[in-house]
Amino acid sequence: MSTTKNTASKFTFDTDFLGAENRPAPAARARQKQTLTAEELENLLAAARREGEKNAQAALDRTIAALTISLRAALDTSHAEMEALRNDAACLALAMAKKIAPAALAALPAGDVEAALRQAMHQAIAEPRITLRAAPEVIQALEPSLAGIAHEEGYDGRVQVAADSAMTGADCRIEWRGGGAERSESIIENALTALIAQHFSHQVKG
Repeated sequence: MSTTKNTASKFTFDTDFLGAENRPAPAARARQKQTLTAEELENLLAAARREGEKNAQAALDRTIAALTISLRAALDTSHAEMEALRNDAACLALAMAKKIAPAALAALPAGDVEAALRQAMHQAIAEPRITLRAAPEVIQALEPSLAGIAHEEGYDGRVQVAADSAMTGADCRIEWRGGGAERSESIIENALTALIAQHFSHQVKG
């Protein structure tokens, strides 16, 4: 008596039965190990490399653009700060000049009056006479050297002096027949004040 043993195997549906031709089913093909040729690998590597270079260039472009914007902003800020410092320095210089000018004129009044007289001699070079009006102490200091000053400036006319007690410091008035000149501490102070006010008005408008 023989015993027939049937061995059953699990059916996995890996094969399509289409007549005489048996082909692997899609599920079976998906489970099969994929193999690539050398050319296909090179193409994949080249595509990956191109994609990587493209992304890197885009990132680099974005970085450069951001740095450019930051640099421009820094330059604008630096320029504004420099302008502010320049304005502050100018205001300080003008304010100091306003304070120093009167003190300088009071310290050496005769020297400033002498400079004004020399300029007037050039303007009145052909006039026969020049009259200098200044504070008594200034007249006293300059009177001994008037002839030498006229000779140095090439002025051949007469130089007359008149002490004016109403004048102070380096205030003086020089007169001749065709015109005159005046030097006044108050005029200098007013000019400095106007200059400071003009500077501040431009700064506020700016």
